[in-house]
Amino acid sequence: MLTIDEGRFRESFETYSEIGATDAGGLDRLALTDEDKRARDRFVDDLAALGLDVRIDEIGNVFGRREGIDPDAAPVLIGSHLDSQPSGGRFDGQLGVLSALETLRTLEAEGVETKRPIEIVDWTNEEGSRFQHAMLGSAVFTGETDLETALDLTDDDGVRLGDELERIGYDGDYSVDPFDIHSHVELHIEQGPKLETHGNAVGVVEGVYGIAWLNVTIRGESDHAGPTPMHTRRDAMAAAADAVSAIGALPNRLSADAVSTVGEFDVEPNSINVIPNRATFSVDLRSYDDDVVDRAVALAESEIEAACERHGTTADVEEVWRIPHTEFDSDVCDAVAAAAETAGVDYERLVSGAGHDAKYVSDVAPTAMIFVPSVDGQTHNESEFTAWADCVAGANVYANTVLSLANE
Repeated sequence: MLTIDEGRFRESFETYSEIGATDAGGLDRLALTDEDKRARDRFVDDLAALGLDVRIDEIGNVFGRREGIDPDAAPVLIGSHLDSQPSGGRFDGQLGVLSALETLRTLEAEGVETKRPIEIVDWTNEEGSRFQHAMLGSAVFTGETDLETALDLTDDDGVRLGDELERIGYDGDYSVDPFDIHSHVELHIEQGPKLETHGNAVGVVEGVYGIAWLNVTIRGESDHAGPTPMHTRRDAMAAAADAVSAIGALPNRLSADAVSTVGEFDVEPNSINVIPNRATFSVDLRSYDDDVVDRAVALAESEIEAACERHGTTADVEEVWRIPHTEFDSDVCDAVAAAAETAGVDYERLVSGAGHDAKYVSDVAPTAMIFVPSVDGQTHNESEFTAWADCVAGANVYANTVLSLANE
């Protein structure tokens, strides 16, 4: 059984957490910014220090390969992402990359050879907060998204993703096409309350919710806030507020696991005494049942249309992203459970409400995930926290899962 070096693991975590650190103890390391470049550079240096063969593909995914006894055997793929949300937490993504790095360091320190090679990866733009396509690096890697489409994505300032890859020196030469993978395991914080509520240190993740993202634009007519009678107004903000309220209530009409979120909102002309003529907002709809997601999209569109009819406005609704729910590989899930039992770590089986790179990788390789608890279920903010004992327990289960898979 492998046992990670807790002190080394903690030191690595704290060092990486300094890159893009916020005053409130969080992390602001958006994809392909200078902070992301610094984290990537540190990651590449750490891989090189282990003697790994490091390569960067055309979308900027960073890989490192530790050879196995049989160099021709399909490798086990491990890792996660180093980019963060704006003013996000230190654990989301980063903990998965550093658990994978500590796994390789432990194998090296203990002189353990594995039958199969092991490949570690840092995926590009997993968060999708700067360039609007979550899990982008893994989506391009697996063929879900076209490379040129991805490179042409722009951020809110009109900056092109491909240009930013070139600017920070991560426009790699290696083909982004997937290679043969024996299995894949990703460690991540739960980003939910179940593990903490149930008193378990590890979650064996058996699947991921289906997700639909909508961008909505409601158009009305600007007019003066004082002399314009209420019954003659075409108020885009009022229509949007009605629609957002109705969308927030949709899960009650759908299923116990359905969730809806409006996370972005903008209004024009954004003046205190002018009736808004335009309101734009995002909609995020999720469930483990794809039929429920389909119904949620249809109901959201219906509620938007009804709100516009009440307020004399019009709307454009664009579905910008959709992924079906994912069921992970039962054998890889069982390998995680066996490692937890060997390590004496309490665990439970669950599904993920959040999307992860493992979702796309599961299209090309047997895949599972390991969750560790999120205190109060909080994530995507600076208060995000996982107790260090849980980080260590998860990393030990992770290392032994990888060892087991690499010796198959």
